[in-house]
Amino acid sequence: MYYCIMKVLPFKIPKPENIALIYQEDKELRFYNKLHQHEEIQISIILEGEGDLVVGDTINRYQQGDVFMIGSNLPHLFKSEENTSRPSFMKTLFFTKESFGKFFFELLELKELEALFRKLDGGIKLHSDQTIILAHFEKLSEATQLERFIEFLTILKHISKAETSSLSSFIYQRAYTEDEGARMSDVMNYAMSEFNKEITLNEIADIANMSPNAFCRYFKQRTNKTFFQFLLEIRLEHACRLLKKNKDLSIAEVSYLSGFRNISNFNRKFKAYKGTTPRAFKTEKEASYGLLD
Repeated sequence: MYYCIMKVLPFKIPKPENIALIYQEDKELRFYNKLHQHEEIQISIILEGEGDLVVGDTINRYQQGDVFMIGSNLPHLFKSEENTSRPSFMKTLFFTKESFGKFFFELLELKELEALFRKLDGGIKLHSDQTIILAHFEKLSEATQLERFIEFLTILKHISKAETSSLSSFIYQRAYTEDEGARMSDVMNYAMSEFNKEITLNEIADIANMSPNAFCRYFKQRTNKTFFQFLLEIRLEHACRLLKKNKDLSIAEVSYLSGFRNISNFNRKFKAYKGTTPRAFKTEKEASYGLLD
């Protein structure tokens, strides 16, 4: 079992000499929550914990049982749920397309994986076969290197046939420098920690150590959206979680806890984002969890 020593992006996944496939277990109170990228393609399954996964320009939710595949040098961060005493537990395989030889994945025997690798520019989340993939991941910790490689190919086969969705719609094509990675990580972590408060342009530009105008251009170029569009999505995703899990909260309380100071604005933004009103969303989720009489 090999553990990463993480640093601000970019970073390398450390591995023993002559090991092409890296198996890693992360079991901590919080996952590594800095925006980072690495050359290796990543297949991860969440065994415990929940939180936000930022990939490229998009905020996604992760929870127990989720399986993700994240492409080479794709910026991402896992932000574990705050205020929890339960550990976060994730198992991951790391590899590159050249780990097993420059032309390994071009072999005719592996041709059915071509479509899968084409999807990885934005990363993917699985919507089927998670239980099957979990069963193969559970074999990895005690497996020999040969057995682990066989399980890896089997996992790839199942992922290639599974129903998936893209994690991100826009990817900044140029690799981040370490300074850029630190700046974007600071900005995203600040937004994800302080979203329920008012954040001004001057304030977030100071976090990035840039002028407001320069910061606006910088953020838009790298995410294809403004900072305040990104912040709005964080707030709305938080509102969705509150509406799902806290049936005793009123819509006004959810609005305030999610960073909205005007309930009419909250209702309007929520409907534009989810296609339904907060009240209808709350009622639907309560019914689906059997919370209504």
